[in-house]
Amino acid sequence: MITTYLAVTLITLLLMAVYNIGILSENLYSEKTMKLYAKANIISQSASAVWDANDDRVMYLRLEDTTDRLLAGTSIRGVVTNTSYTVLYDNHRAANMTGKVFMRDVIKRAIDGEQADTVFEADNGSTLAVAVPIEFNGEVIGGVYLAENLSSVTDTIGTIKASLLVFSLLLLFVIVLISIGISYIITHPIAEFTEVARAISRGDFTKRAKISGVREMAEMGQALNFMCDELNALEEKRKNFVSDVSHELKTPMAGIKLLCDSLVQAENPDMDTIREFLNDMSEEIDRLTRIINRLLTLSRLDSGADMNLSKVDVSALCEGVVESLRKIAHEKDIELVYESSDIEARIIELDYDKIYECVYNIVVNAINYTPDGGHVKTRVKYESELCIIEVEDDGPGIPDGEKLKVFDRFYRLDDSRARDTGGTGLGLAITKEAVLLHNGTIEVTDAQTGGSVFTMKLPVTEPGKE
Repeated sequence: MITTYLAVTLITLLLMAVYNIGILSENLYSEKTMKLYAKANIISQSASAVWDANDDRVMYLRLEDTTDRLLAGTSIRGVVTNTSYTVLYDNHRAANMTGKVFMRDVIKRAIDGEQADTVFEADNGSTLAVAVPIEFNGEVIGGVYLAENLSSVTDTIGTIKASLLVFSLLLLFVIVLISIGISYIITHPIAEFTEVARAISRGDFTKRAKISGVREMAEMGQALNFMCDELNALEEKRKNFVSDVSHELKTPMAGIKLLCDSLVQAENPDMDTIREFLNDMSEEIDRLTRIINRLLTLSRLDSGADMNLSKVDVSALCEGVVESLRKIAHEKDIELVYESSDIEARIIELDYDKIYECVYNIVVNAINYTPDGGHVKTRVKYESELCIIEVEDDGPGIPDGEKLKVFDRFYRLDDSRARDTGGTGLGLAITKEAVLLHNGTIEVTDAQTGGSVFTMKLPVTEPGKE
């Protein structure tokens, strides 16, 4: 990561340096060219004002004063020629070309009527030359040639390049330090996260990541720790579930084994004794079958069983559950009451079988825990976009500390009673999972009569609506 970051930074600095130097060089050369053009035009105007085509000596003297003053203190070479390229004035005393032919491409272009400039290599380095025409009465009568060495511009550009190089190296050094710091801040927590992830892959859900670093890293650490907590809780539930299943299956299996051993050891048992033993074994097998069927149901719900949605009249569904259980309730002298607050039936989309089993489990549970002569009331009502199903009993109630546990698998408030009634401790767990599949909620609260009220809240989805 550091290498990539530094490579990008280095390329960026290089491109910026090349761009800036290019722009600076162009500006310096343009400025130098404009200054030479300005001086050349002043000399051209002066030459035009004092022009004497008949006497070169007079022309030289007339241009000398103006041109020398204009070019004084500079290294600029100035040459004035006529249209025959004969030099009328040359300020370079050592190589005085006065009276001689001075042929240059830029002078030719000037005599042709245009301003021209060029850069060429001389013995003393790069040189910039400009040439402008001299006009008199609308005609070109000569040309002005100025040339200046570009060593000052080259030196300036070299100094700037060196400064940019030093600045870039210093900036790169600072960026390296910052990158190492940022890399440590980022990679150190990631290393811890990796260690925690490896521990999870080994089945160790007790490992936790240290919450440190920037906000994003801290949030990632919190999420990882939360996942560890959830996995640890899930693992505990799995272990408890396996233990509970083993215990629940062991009991009927042990009963069957005991009955078989007793029957085998009995000497010459009569037919009535055999029937009694076989009947007891059949009951244990039925109990074992109920447990296995319930476990299979829970397994399907845990794996995200498909929802078989259909148009359901919840009021009719609950009323059907109540009617199917009246015989069981009558045997205990318990009155089953069905109440519906809706004048007209409301049709919504649900998985009929799953919700029927939910209501059935709760009502059966209420009957089992309601004393003889009590009441079990089932109500259906609608509030806003919720369908609410309530089952109230006259039982002993549920302690506050047990209200959430009653939905755990194999949990029983009264284990002996549950076994007597054939309960598996899975009915409410199945009910909760089915309700959650419908994106609903289920809870248990205290009834005013001292019993309990189980409340299911299901979101209403009417046919044809989303």
